[in-house]
Amino acid sequence: MDFTQKRRQRFISEEYFEWWSRFHLESIEQWTHTLPAEGTPEEKQAGAAYFRADSRFSLMLLRYTAGEPIAPMREELEQVVAAYEEYAQRESLVYRPGWPAFRLSQLGDYERAMQLIGLCHLLHRIDLLPRIAALEDPTYRARDTLYEDLLAYGMEGRTDVDSWFHESYRDCINSMYGDSDEESLADLNAYLEKWYASMKDLGWHDSHLNLSNEWGLYVGYWAIEAAALAYLLELDDTSLREHIVYPKDLVDFGRNYQESSPPTPVPTAPTPVRTGQICPETGVWKAQGHSVPGVLVNQGERMPDVFAPDKSGAFRPQPALWTLERKA
Repeated sequence: MDFTQKRRQRFISEEYFEWWSRFHLESIEQWTHTLPAEGTPEEKQAGAAYFRADSRFSLMLLRYTAGEPIAPMREELEQVVAAYEEYAQRESLVYRPGWPAFRLSQLGDYERAMQLIGLCHLLHRIDLLPRIAALEDPTYRARDTLYEDLLAYGMEGRTDVDSWFHESYRDCINSMYGDSDEESLADLNAYLEKWYASMKDLGWHDSHLNLSNEWGLYVGYWAIEAAALAYLLELDDTSLREHIVYPKDLVDFGRNYQESSPPTPVPTAPTPVRTGQICPETGVWKAQGHSVPGVLVNQGERMPDVFAPDKSGAFRPQPALWTLERKA
């Protein structure tokens, strides 16, 4: 099939696709064997891990935009998640344990995280949801409605919360709470209508206006989270398909995909929470990295400090990352 017929957005050219794909493949290879010049050893490792993860994500979306087959994205998505897991692990050595791969308070990171969660549903990879939650929950559990609700469609034990980081997602969130399919569709249409303009402060905005073999940020403009909700809510998405940022082929893939056994929600224990955050479940919680007994914390209470020796050997209250040792 001719490239102009199979591409999924009209902005991309075959020449640009081949060059930008090659760039990301070379970037992954380069940052596997090379470290950035500046920073501490830990910062250099984290920087290289970020570049690898970013290129894997960008390459996956670029291939979709160019009209490549969707089925291989199921495996590519797992590679992307693994790359962000490594990045978060490296970052935790620079900052603190549990440092998130995506800072959800920042719009660019938030959109990418929602895209990844949406892809888990559309590509039938909900087995990856607990891994994404593990990256973000230590900092962001119970702090954003869209994050919690998208996870809840494939995981048990998520939290109802009525707040979110970015006002531009209000219509997207409202679509999950409409009294009818018509209301949900109206909300998603409103969201898609404003989606591109709402991203105007991000570096890739308007990047399709400068596609060359020397510079490029365009990998496709896709409101994947909206497509995931249309799929999960089982909506007639005929009207949504009029929007250029609506990835209708992903919805078709999700609806037509056949597997040997249907996916089931993944039961998971509460993910680690930090001192000061709300306890998600009553039980005995253990402070990571401290050789002290676990403490009983009730659901809804704030996680305490740990009373443990500091570097001088003196016992004093310290913030900690807590994991559930056993339910009470």
